[in-house]
Amino acid sequence: MLQFLKDHWQSIGLIILYGLTFLVAIKALLETRSTGKTLAYLLLLFFLPGIGVAVYLLIGVNRRINRIYSRKWMSNVRLSERLQEYLRQENRQTLLEHPDLVTNKSSIAKLLFRDSLSPITPDNEAILLVNGDEKFPYLLDALRSAKHHIHLEYYIFEEDTIGTEVMEVLKQKAKEGVEVRFIYDDFGSSDINRRFLRQMRAAGVEVYPFYRVRLLANRLNYRNHRKIVVVDGHTGFVGGINVADRYVNDPKYRTKHPEWPFWRDTHLCIKGQGVHTLQFLFMGDWNFCADADLPITQDFFPDIPVTGKDLVQIAASGPDSERSSIMLSYLAAINQAQRSVYITTPYFIPNEPILNALQQAALSGVDVRLLVPGVSDSRVVNKAAESFYEDLLATGVRIFRYNRGFVHAKTMVVDDNLTVVGTANMDIRSFDFNFEVNAFVYSKEANWKMTEVFLQDCLYSNELLLEDWRSRGRWKRLGEAVVRLFSPLL
Repeated sequence: MLQFLKDHWQSIGLIILYGLTFLVAIKALLETRSTGKTLAYLLLLFFLPGIGVAVYLLIGVNRRINRIYSRKWMSNVRLSERLQEYLRQENRQTLLEHPDLVTNKSSIAKLLFRDSLSPITPDNEAILLVNGDEKFPYLLDALRSAKHHIHLEYYIFEEDTIGTEVMEVLKQKAKEGVEVRFIYDDFGSSDINRRFLRQMRAAGVEVYPFYRVRLLANRLNYRNHRKIVVVDGHTGFVGGINVADRYVNDPKYRTKHPEWPFWRDTHLCIKGQGVHTLQFLFMGDWNFCADADLPITQDFFPDIPVTGKDLVQIAASGPDSERSSIMLSYLAAINQAQRSVYITTPYFIPNEPILNALQQAALSGVDVRLLVPGVSDSRVVNKAAESFYEDLLATGVRIFRYNRGFVHAKTMVVDDNLTVVGTANMDIRSFDFNFEVNAFVYSKEANWKMTEVFLQDCLYSNELLLEDWRSRGRWKRLGEAVVRLFSPLL
């Protein structure tokens, strides 16, 4: 027997490998909902059996089925049950009282409430913050003003000049008796060292990784990409800007890295009732990663006086969601556009419904424009995005490639009354794998400001023309086609 194994070990190894590949292929067919993603996994499994099995086990297991996040999901359910009736009444009342601001977008508001219990809230002030140069002064002022609590949640938080500046404020506020809680993503913030965290904890800041990354654990693929700050339950921040020097274009923060490109990004400061939904999301995430149960009290959800005229609704989704609320809300906004849809995204890998919606809108006469990086920080993702451009250009979608630096903003401007600013890219990773959060602002003033910023960005861009794009070389087309096969996995 031993001699037989020695003589035929290669054949036996191949049989085991292909048997395992077959079993994993069945698992992928049964558990992966997206047809495109299933085909991509099958291609990997059967063309590169060993690598394919490793990739699927690393990143492909469907978390919505296996519920590794069930503890977080259950904590959200408990919070939801306590707030459900109150939120339902608030949502209905706001829609009735502000038909002029919502107009034909009311079905988006209803979708988000029914799918994720996120109400549309009145009387907010939504302040558009362009680039880190505008965000961080606002953020630091808000943190310094805290009286009861500060809640922060970031994908990337680095121990550099701006990170240290934020940390010093957090430590000072904790010493003053303010409750400070901080969640960081263990993958995105992998550069944070233990000394940095010990300093915060020693000062009284409660710090937890959202989900600790372990070697070869497929939780690596499911990242908390949210950027949420809540101060005293009445002021919140959400958007694309993490905490790191490269997000601030001020030379003060970039002296060590003059090679960094100009960083174009967008954030939002919200003052008003819309902050309560951000608070709710943070508390659900905190209860999961800290294994705690923050109470729903007046301190966390205070009564907020009228601060503005904007309606704000928060869209959030992640691997613990039954559906991708963010993808569905993007889809609804595109489908309901009557005049214009302006989208900025650093990573563009749409699923088929989003791609079809953009084409349908353009063919229907809607002014559809897409702003993407001229040079991406990921050549593979950029190549995958380029594979969609010809289909879009052929239907009248206008595509602009930003050349002033790197555009990292995730925004959408629809008609003259809807603006979306958040953390979610227009890609499958944000739809299915990441925990994301977007703010939907129903406001003509916010819409006008964001439209002006978008059109200004287009001035720093080159517009792609269909005839020129079609003339690109055959090898480029082939490269795009190959990468597109695996785009659902990027």
